[in-house]
Amino acid sequence: MYRYDEFDRDFLADRNRDFRGQVARRLAGDLSEDEFKPLRLMNGLYLQLHAYMLRVAIPYGVLSSRQLRQLGMIARRWDKGFGHWTTRQNIQFNWIKLTDVPDILEALAEVDMHAIQTSGNCIRNVTADPLAGAAADEIEDPRVWAEIIRQWSTNHPEFSFLPRKFKFAITGALEDRAAIAFHDIGIRMVGGPGGTKGFRIYAGGGQGRTPYVAQEVKDFLEPGQLLSYLEAMLRVYNMHGRRDNMYKARIKILVNAIGVDAYRDQVEAEWKRIQSEGIDFPAEEVERIRAHFAAPKLPNMRVDEAAFSKARAKDAGFDRWVRHNVSQHRNPQYAIVSVAFKEPGRPPGDASATEMEQVADAAERYSRGEVRVTYSQNVILPHVARVDLHDLYSDLKSAGLVEGNTDLITDIIACPGLDYCNLANARAIPVAQDITERFSDPKRAEDIGELRLNISGCINACGHHHAGHIGILGVDKKGTEHYQITLGGSPGDDASVGSILGPSFPAEDITDAIENIVETYLAKRQDGEAFLTTYKRIGADPFKEALYGTR
Repeated sequence: MYRYDEFDRDFLADRNRDFRGQVARRLAGDLSEDEFKPLRLMNGLYLQLHAYMLRVAIPYGVLSSRQLRQLGMIARRWDKGFGHWTTRQNIQFNWIKLTDVPDILEALAEVDMHAIQTSGNCIRNVTADPLAGAAADEIEDPRVWAEIIRQWSTNHPEFSFLPRKFKFAITGALEDRAAIAFHDIGIRMVGGPGGTKGFRIYAGGGQGRTPYVAQEVKDFLEPGQLLSYLEAMLRVYNMHGRRDNMYKARIKILVNAIGVDAYRDQVEAEWKRIQSEGIDFPAEEVERIRAHFAAPKLPNMRVDEAAFSKARAKDAGFDRWVRHNVSQHRNPQYAIVSVAFKEPGRPPGDASATEMEQVADAAERYSRGEVRVTYSQNVILPHVARVDLHDLYSDLKSAGLVEGNTDLITDIIACPGLDYCNLANARAIPVAQDITERFSDPKRAEDIGELRLNISGCINACGHHHAGHIGILGVDKKGTEHYQITLGGSPGDDASVGSILGPSFPAEDITDAIENIVETYLAKRQDGEAFLTTYKRIGADPFKEALYGTR
């Protein structure tokens, strides 16, 4: 992973010193809340329903065990003992006191972390495939380029006050695990002519009030041209993006209003004009950054396959965990492990201070001290020897973190909703907990199979409900919490926006409605096909009839 140098640390020290002074002025009454707001947002500090919330950047989702342990300390000392993994691979602390924020930022800086550009109309945290550097289907490690984009975009003088917030995602694998089609700019590493490697660039994706799937802007871009091309894309957006209406300010509106061809033409013209400006990093700087992401030296650790199979046969929980939470590593002696923060009763994505410390311990013991945060609000240990899987399972079991449900119905993505957020119309956490409890039988969840269920507490779609196979959106209906259902969304290679099924349901009926949908699917599926396959084959009508036929 990338390690800060003296310049980086001096920059953070100066930034934190400035913000400490700004907080002191706010507490003294020398700054009004309106004057203070843009200053705190530039440092990741929000004012929520009950307290301040601090959103900490985890670039492309990569953490060291030391950093994770420090986050646990912050949760214990300055929050209520927990943090919340977000769908941008970040972490939020929801119960922060303003007086403590400067000390928290200094504690973050001790481990080369910060909260810069986690809010505001700027380029937000660059996200990436959480299996980067380990996945068997990887073309090239995208973290190198995510870090290059991070360095280019941090405090970029031209793009610090865009028409609206701006999000990048990058993947370097055959399978898209970064949901690049739902980002302002999505980047996919691809093979090119003569065995070369480069980028396919997409623009105009996003969720919220007007969800769109991103469209291809350039089919192949050479690596040495990436930053100048992105600069051209941002300049065109910054010039034409709507600043008179925040609901129409995202690049997705611009691309779909003028058409992707017209947008591409303007980008190409701007790119041609600025290529002489020296925006792209020199090759030696790219290689310097690349060296930080060299593959770890993994010792030869052969597993006794017979003993491993025997352990799986003896322990149904371990067997289920292996099936769902362990995936193929590029080194066949190793595995990639998903640590699920989705047990029944838990708000999806919440992690206690103790759990963070326990996962940090596990990372040091089993995964070369490296951890990844996923946009589905779980954590990845990327380099686990297969011979150590049962010991890791035992350690995680003692921590209560062995729910074997990756990509099953109980692996729910949910925003904090009305329990915390002052933008929300309805709660998301209790709905997620009720649905998880309803489908808590692991055999039943496994029989249902792959099914992404996402919940948002408002139309801003922080729970990615548009991209869920089943999406749930909280709405305010005459002062009461109701929930609208969408079906058919997908965040991956078959990216699609879910379609609204029909009228919303009151809170007390939403879990029954989801069960009705699931039972309709089970009755209609053929040859064990997945939910999304069945939905695409039969359409929405059977589900509408099941839900609304007697209404």
